[in-house]
Amino acid sequence: MTDGHATHRYTAQLTWAGSTAEGYDHYSRAHEGTCAPGDPDHPPAPPLPLSSDPAFGGDPAKLNPEQLLVLAASSCQMLSFLAVAARARIDVTAYDDDAEGVMPEDDRPMRITRIVLRPQITIKGDAPDDARLRQLVETAHRHCFIANSLTTEIAIEPSFRRVPG
Repeated sequence: MTDGHATHRYTAQLTWAGSTAEGYDHYSRAHEGTCAPGDPDHPPAPPLPLSSDPAFGGDPAKLNPEQLLVLAASSCQMLSFLAVAARARIDVTAYDDDAEGVMPEDDRPMRITRIVLRPQITIKGDAPDDARLRQLVETAHRHCFIANSLTTEIAIEPSFRRVPG
């Protein structure tokens, strides 16, 4: 019996080919990842060329999993904030984030221990004061699916810009 709530499922496909026969320093870290479209009537997104962090033998020209995690946290926070702002009838016209993940090598097991999001949010017209906007940022954080899925500390340091309406 179900409770009427939907269960959302997300799939991803990953491919790699090569050889590890010559040891750690010699195999390719290059691989591709893709996700099926949310609507089967749409074509899949092009594959993302991926690698490991250059510190671990990866290609610096390709995205790595650690960057994707930080990007997912940033994107989810933005989407959550836009939803909260739209419901509050606040006109957000731009949202730029300079996000950073921290992964110390001496803290075992190695993991991203902290993500800092630094959104610069542009509000058009009559906007609430910064305290109210910060409250909405925090509400969005509590509703962010990615943040709720991680044990990593996520700090948010927003700034606000107002433009005439």
